[in-house]
Amino acid sequence: MRFSKMHGAGNDFVVLDLRGGAPAPASTLCARLADRHRGVGCDQILTIEAPRNAGSIAAYRIWNADGSASGQCGNGARCVAAWLVRDGAAPAQGSFAIDSPAGVHAVTRDADDGFVIDMGPPRFAPADIPLVGVDGEQDAYTLALDGETLQLGAVSMGNPHAVLEVADVARADVARLGPALQASAWFPASVNVGFAQVLAADHIRLRVFERGVGETLACGSGACAAVAVLARRGRVQAEAAVRVDLPGGTLRIRRDAATGSLFMGGPAAFVFEGNLPDTHMLEDHGL
Repeated sequence: MRFSKMHGAGNDFVVLDLRGGAPAPASTLCARLADRHRGVGCDQILTIEAPRNAGSIAAYRIWNADGSASGQCGNGARCVAAWLVRDGAAPAQGSFAIDSPAGVHAVTRDADDGFVIDMGPPRFAPADIPLVGVDGEQDAYTLALDGETLQLGAVSMGNPHAVLEVADVARADVARLGPALQASAWFPASVNVGFAQVLAADHIRLRVFERGVGETLACGSGACAAVAVLARRGRVQAEAAVRVDLPGGTLRIRRDAATGSLFMGGPAAFVFEGNLPDTHMLEDHGL
């Protein structure tokens, strides 16, 4: 089975084409592929599959580096779009639609030869995230964690996100607070944890500790979540594109005033192509 190694702003993927009917990879195979020492190495596995909805070009699914499934990946969506354009399944110009586990996403090219993905509107209801043990929907939640009090926003972008505003992302306690929030009872399905620093109404810095992966160089859904939470508080103006600087690169997030959808623009790059061996990695995985 051939694969493509890709990245979007440093958030990297192994892309598998399953449109020919090959079975989805087992979680153990996904974890082995993602291993940066014994496998190909990546943050997530993306599988390209037949479309699930009329009018879509293709569908894709997402597995984290630990083999767990994910409902959304914005950088992955751009890489899938670039892969489909190169494959000839999607037009090089104009727009098309792709199906993620979270729904249908419209895709267009941007001025920098990257892709813009309609990520849909953010969902703030605690049950949609899910966030438990809180008294209704709030712009900011005050939560007790290991004897410490944290104030954070929470939102679903098809996957759960917590967003903490910090004075300096370089000094944020990502390695401690990220795993602690993921393991907390507040987020029963775990959570992606973003640490956002506001530089201006149209510019933020962000680091994200991803569920099932750890800290990544970029997180597209995390960038959307940070802008959604900060815009709700009046900290950024999302109708004009907000520049989000992540360790691996820059994304642009814009909110449509009429629909509430967030549009994410950024790069997608091919790194190399390869073949999965028919022994070693694939044994006992049904491939």
